[in-house]
Amino acid sequence: MSSDFIPKAPIRVASIDVLRALTMFGMIFVNDLWTLKDIPHWLEHVAADADGMGFADIVFPGFLFIVGMSIPFAVRNRQAKGDNQQQLTLHILQRGIALLLMGVFLVNGENINETATGFSRGAWNVISWIAFMVLWNQYPKHWNKTGIRIVQVLALLVLGALAFIYRGGSAESLSGFTTWWWGILGLIGWAYLLAALLFTWVNGKIIPIAVAAVISLIISVAHHLHWLPEQGLLNTLLSPIGHGAMTAFTIGGAWASQVFWKGRQADQSMAKLSVLFGGSALLLLVAGFLTRPLWGISKIQATPSWVMICVAIFLVLFLLVYQLVDQQQKSNWFAAIRPGGTDTLLCYALPYFAYAMIRPSGLYLPDWALTGSVGLLKSLLFSLLMIQIAGWLSKKGLKLKL
Repeated sequence: MSSDFIPKAPIRVASIDVLRALTMFGMIFVNDLWTLKDIPHWLEHVAADADGMGFADIVFPGFLFIVGMSIPFAVRNRQAKGDNQQQLTLHILQRGIALLLMGVFLVNGENINETATGFSRGAWNVISWIAFMVLWNQYPKHWNKTGIRIVQVLALLVLGALAFIYRGGSAESLSGFTTWWWGILGLIGWAYLLAALLFTWVNGKIIPIAVAAVISLIISVAHHLHWLPEQGLLNTLLSPIGHGAMTAFTIGGAWASQVFWKGRQADQSMAKLSVLFGGSALLLLVAGFLTRPLWGISKIQATPSWVMICVAIFLVLFLLVYQLVDQQQKSNWFAAIRPGGTDTLLCYALPYFAYAMIRPSGLYLPDWALTGSVGLLKSLLFSLLMIQIAGWLSKKGLKLKL
């Protein structure tokens, strides 16, 4: 086996956890902007037909990049527990399928016809998430395993019943349970699957990973130059990964993580890492803006320029966070959002419960609290509250891990 893959004691890099926490905080924040009015346009998503991007348009790609950065450490930690390549592959498939399943259920909730289905979108989301939590909670080792399996089977039956009774779309054109699209978690699932399987099968070697990241970008370029068919099997296969864009983020993140780790193991200086990542970011930024006239910058269209600019941003952001957290030991500065880096999926889940409770309760904030800078403060506090509650629930035993 490659020396890159020699099992070591389980390890976490504080800067990666902090960057994941910052990204999750940003994701909850931008997902709450729909509740506000009269806020700066640069904070929001840019329209699909516009050339440009707002703050909201860099959060999801940043999360994909962090997913990729986490893969080498997750694989090494599994190996430290004794997993071989076949066991790693099975574990990756299980995690990927779980993300796809959650993504599809939540997307169906977005398109639910409440009258035809018999209950609200909020109820759909809450029941789905409770089932997910039952399925993928990390239960204490002293709990009865048979009892755990029974409630997990019941959770699967609940999800099956939801899928059976589901009706979506307009009253004139009702549809059953289907993949309207894969959803955020589904897109993460596909991009994670390919990046993690690649990393495992090439034994963590940097050059094949880098080549795969470039190939992903080339596929994106070919798609936007209309060199690839827009219908048929190939388009169906490439669509879930944004025609290469999503895997460019995750595989690019895995490359950055592996380069960082090998440099750290070789006692490489911060200056060398800064030159490598900073130089890569500069090249990507220049390429992104030079090619902008060909396809524009667009998250919705997942253009190559958007991909390159976002990767550049997160390469630099990682350098800054690493310098602050790992080099200067300032991780306590981010203590308030720490659960966002360790209980990430639970943090993502909790806003679904919050939104579901607002509608039937009738407890709405006054307009002044949802407008302008006051509204932005509300969304920032809401994001912090969700992360704090996730941390508290985790301490109480709710540990949602795939």
